[in-house]
Amino acid sequence: MAIITISRGCYSHGKEVAERLAERLNYECISREVLLEASEEFNIPEIKLERAIHDAPSILESFFYGKEKYVAYIRSALLNHIRKDNVVYHGLAGHFFVQNIQHVLHVRIIADSEDRIKEEMKRENISYDRARNMISKDDAERRKWSQNLYFTDPWDPNFYDVILQIKTLSVDDAVDIICESVKKSCFKTTPESQKALDEVALAAKIEALLVEHYPKPCVNVKGRAINIHIQTSKKHDKVVSEIKKVVGENQGYMVEVQTDPPVSTAPWGRL
Repeated sequence: MAIITISRGCYSHGKEVAERLAERLNYECISREVLLEASEEFNIPEIKLERAIHDAPSILESFFYGKEKYVAYIRSALLNHIRKDNVVYHGLAGHFFVQNIQHVLHVRIIADSEDRIKEEMKRENISYDRARNMISKDDAERRKWSQNLYFTDPWDPNFYDVILQIKTLSVDDAVDIICESVKKSCFKTTPESQKALDEVALAAKIEALLVEHYPKPCVNVKGRAINIHIQTSKKHDKVVSEIKKVVGENQGYMVEVQTDPPVSTAPWGRL
């Protein structure tokens, strides 16, 4: 029992690998479903969530948290979904959301650039130069998204346990290698790793509930303690009262709230 995240670029065969892998392992395969669940749970149009994970943030959005609340909704929906285990997720940012969970195998699928261009030409019926430019733009957008929101590069090999190139290796070869890798004992779900995932999922759910009113809330769940750190100009007692109403359904948890004055990150400098 494990969770597999597959990071991929366009025309890299990552979706095909994910679907065949899930079929081979008898795992659930998810991607867009996470957007639908987030849309329903947080009453946000799906198109806004889709743009939040596919379009790089503009300068003003990166300063004023334009996309971050939508990403918080997606993160919460994904973590809640994969808690049940035996899941293959192929989509943007999955490897960011579960970096420190033991029973998650992180895979990066890449493909030969010339093969990607030819596939784009074929599917879109366009010239070589236009196809190359479109793929380059898509890769740059994905990279910029990750760097703006997480200050990380999705091409960084340190994020992944396995990196496979579909060229000499076929899709079936990649599936074989991932199947063998996920059998390793280090990726098996344990009570400790499941508890860690449950804690991260609960923290993400609380952040998603708070982000509309408190930009960039930081929530940590450990055992029966929920620690919340936010920046706000409201009085501390008022904030504590409001937040405890949000997390009050989590009976048996001790909630601690730390507040700090907001720090301006406007493009004209800190105030």
